[in-house]
Amino acid sequence: MTLDLYRAQLDRIRWLHGRAYAVEPLPGGLTNVNLKVTLPDRTVVVRIAQPGSSLLAVDHGIEHVNSIAAFEAGVGAPVIDYLPEEGLMVVGYVEGRTFTEDDLRSGGQLGRVAAACRQLHQGPRFVNDFDMFVIQAGYLSVVQSRGFRLPSRYLEFQGHVDRIRAAFAVRPEETVPCNNDLLAGNFIDDGTKIWLIDYEYSGNNEACFELGNIWSEADLSLDQLSELMTAYDGTLVRHRVARARLWGLMSKYGWTLWGSIQHAVSDIEFDFWGWAMEKYDRAVAEFDGPDFEELLEEVTRAD
Repeated sequence: MTLDLYRAQLDRIRWLHGRAYAVEPLPGGLTNVNLKVTLPDRTVVVRIAQPGSSLLAVDHGIEHVNSIAAFEAGVGAPVIDYLPEEGLMVVGYVEGRTFTEDDLRSGGQLGRVAAACRQLHQGPRFVNDFDMFVIQAGYLSVVQSRGFRLPSRYLEFQGHVDRIRAAFAVRPEETVPCNNDLLAGNFIDDGTKIWLIDYEYSGNNEACFELGNIWSEADLSLDQLSELMTAYDGTLVRHRVARARLWGLMSKYGWTLWGSIQHAVSDIEFDFWGWAMEKYDRAVAEFDGPDFEELLEEVTRAD
């Protein structure tokens, strides 16, 4: 997308008309294009929806409402404007340092990350639910019906998914408002606290999914997952660590198909298939690995 096309998109925002501003693209967005717009009195981010969002189970109306709830919880950016017909949402720009995976892996931040997640999870409930079992099945239907690429052996692990779901049902957990997409780039450190941004995939979900997804996205060690879970729960709860590990496995398995869909439909210049296969290879190693059976048992036991 060229800068001229950016300007055409921004012209749809009435309150920008006649005002001087600078605009620059922000890196990292894989579902939306994000523009930083600097005005004399404030800086905002304009989020522009891209083709194929509906295939990814993204509802921008839900994203808008949940973003407001996240702001009310004290961890999300303020929502300034929403133009549903134009596929545009404007949020406040959070000044701070965007995390990298190295920030999460290097130590010292996981307690703060857990605190930010807990603050979101204790805030207003979202207007929808997010269930990776449902999302993964929906993505699989899209991939198969449209003839998109499916990794080798992918269907072989559907039985493993059924076993994870059955194990979770033994000790069901309540849901809380979750971001569900907390890769490193969605943490912003303002020097005092960590903000959580981008709510395209938000919905009420288990906290163990949120934390297991963080572990998976940043490729943290098992010791770091235990550290994150201990910081969140206040003590080490073994069956919840096992639950987070299995949710992290499910996230890799499900997001693999997200990458397949994006590979087929997205206009964003990014190696979605390579991104998907990196996740899938780690998922296969866990499905085939020696810990899988033990985790299924561990998640059903009381500590």
